[in-house]
Amino acid sequence: MGLEAKCRCRWNGASGEVKAILEAHELILRGQVKRRFPLADLSDLRTIGDELHFKNSAGEFALELGADRARRWAAKIATPPPSLAKKLGVAPTSKVMLIGPIHDIALQEALKDGIAAQKEEAGLSVAVVHDEPTLMRALGVHESLAAGTPIWIVHKKGQKASFGEGPVRSFMRGAGYRDNKVCAVSDTLSATRYTRSDFGG
Repeated sequence: MGLEAKCRCRWNGASGEVKAILEAHELILRGQVKRRFPLADLSDLRTIGDELHFKNSAGEFALELGADRARRWAAKIATPPPSLAKKLGVAPTSKVMLIGPIHDIALQEALKDGIAAQKEEAGLSVAVVHDEPTLMRALGVHESLAAGTPIWIVHKKGQKASFGEGPVRSFMRGAGYRDNKVCAVSDTLSATRYTRSDFGG
């Protein structure tokens, strides 16, 4: 979920009321100005009084956010978001058991440095599921790992997903697991971290 504010925007000598939405990778303006700015393309980022100022190829912009909010937004824009690997808790020292094929390129990249060669090494498992049978198979493999090992279940996201967060959570809770973390993987995939309820974590 991004940060949102209704404010006045000034740009290239014009001004208008907008709804500004600051997401992890872009700044979106809706209203009298309709633009999407990738954060990586913003330059000359600064705060002046109540305003957040920045430039990009379309010109110079100022958002009247209020002094405190302008400083917070500037700090957020200037701070790179954590990598997917970090959000998943994956490092070369934290070995991951991959359960089933993983085709998403971003997920492959995030996991590449922490893959377990043998299940005895695994301190975490990751499975991409599309329906209840694939989830059941994934749990069958996961439960051969050490007791208490957490699992990330990667599934489609959005209300139109046929087997998304709701059905996955319902199945997992019925199997004795509890969710304790959620992570966006891509525009179409989300991941939820589960641990057996009798082990916590």
